[in-house]
Amino acid sequence: MIFSTLEHILTHISFSVVSIVITIHFLTLFLLVDEVVGLYDSSEKGMIVTFFCITGLLVTRWIYSGHFPFSDLYESLIFLSWGFSLIHMVSYLKFKKCKNNLSAITAPSAIFTQGFATSGLLTKMHQSAILAPALQSQWLMMHVSMMVLGYAALLCGSLLSVALLVITIRKAIKIIGENNNFAFSFGKIQYMNERSNVLLNTYFLSSKNYYRYQLTQQLDRWSYRIISLGFIFLTIGILSGAVWANEAWGSYWNWDPKETWAFITWTIFAIYFHTRTNTNLEGVNSALVASMGFLIIWICYFGVNLLGIGLHSYGSFTLN
Repeated sequence: MIFSTLEHILTHISFSVVSIVITIHFLTLFLLVDEVVGLYDSSEKGMIVTFFCITGLLVTRWIYSGHFPFSDLYESLIFLSWGFSLIHMVSYLKFKKCKNNLSAITAPSAIFTQGFATSGLLTKMHQSAILAPALQSQWLMMHVSMMVLGYAALLCGSLLSVALLVITIRKAIKIIGENNNFAFSFGKIQYMNERSNVLLNTYFLSSKNYYRYQLTQQLDRWSYRIISLGFIFLTIGILSGAVWANEAWGSYWNWDPKETWAFITWTIFAIYFHTRTNTNLEGVNSALVASMGFLIIWICYFGVNLLGIGLHSYGSFTLN
């Protein structure tokens, strides 16, 4: 009873704090008052509080249930939310120059995943249960933690790429439209990318738009770094899962829906890294691939669970 009450308190505290953090970000974005009232520092402190609350929630559930909290969709969503908060904490402590941009991504991501996990749709999963026989293995912590941390990092990096794509395309449309009355279509993205070195740099390097130019460079750099980290986690997760599958089911790969979409996700981001090696495909093209990866990740992580079939059906989504 004590553990259940503590878990309930920590859940609501973390959800409330991260909601306040998002409100602060909206205020600083639209009102531009962060330097006046110090709201930015408050949002950073709020994310720190959220991180420790979710950490306490996971530890409490671990102690109460007697196993690492990865037995169902609810617990994995909480861990995914913790992963978003962890990425923010690392960037805050070590790479403070990018913390403002990352918190604008990690805070909404954390509240979305935690909000869905604590909603009424997953009420049946809130209570800890005995692990399914397939999950009673020493590989549970290794495989699932690497996969979920990989998802968290790849989602954050992909969202940064989406932001870069939106900014770049809007500015390219404005520049080309002012000069040639250019009608935008996705088929002309390559055309914009080829001219971006001349048009965008000339536009951005003006005193009025220099900050936006720096922002796009920062988004591209940090998107690449975070996606690289997530790709490593995803690779380790897939390999450890293959070893676990061989022990549990007698085969390293069974083309289960979850396994298949994990492989598709891995392939998409491998293509992303390939585009980064070609200077002609950097920027818009790599951001497009990462944006596709964002959708693929959600299909792999959550969409497959809607089917409730396959060897990973213990993580399926069930309504009350």
